[in-house]
Amino acid sequence: MRREISIVRLYVLRVTYLLVGVGLGVEIWPLILRSATVPPAHMQGVVRAMLTAVSLLALLGVRYPLQLLPLLLFEFIWKAVWVLAIGVPLWRAGRLDPATTGDTWTTCLGSLVLFVLAIPWGYVLRNYVQARGDRWRDVVVPEAAEARAGVVTPAP
Repeated sequence: MRREISIVRLYVLRVTYLLVGVGLGVEIWPLILRSATVPPAHMQGVVRAMLTAVSLLALLGVRYPLQLLPLLLFEFIWKAVWVLAIGVPLWRAGRLDPATTGDTWTTCLGSLVLFVLAIPWGYVLRNYVQARGDRWRDVVVPEAAEARAGVVTPAP
């Protein structure tokens, strides 16, 4: 039995994509547009380009919320990794500075809560963990192999 996603959950996903897309758009797009006149440092430019792509894909997720779930999973995972591997050790050591606390720490924690609530985890489990993966090579069906070889089998 296949359980579908409720329309309410689809709208929650759409709002989440919209928040990600517009939120990043407000922060990142002006920086990207300014990059032609004020070139950023190498990795700063890479991060800006990547976040611009994420924002555009998030806006596409408003239309295709289930197909773009890997984008929300990516956002959830990188923020969880940052919080656990970087944020918590800084916090425990008393080294969270105001910039890190205001921008990254607070945004990541808030986003993690949003993603935990918005992502349909049952759907993710059924479709990304339990579902059969795509095949790794072509499977040759005997009739198809004969047809490719030009062998015609008469109908009974």
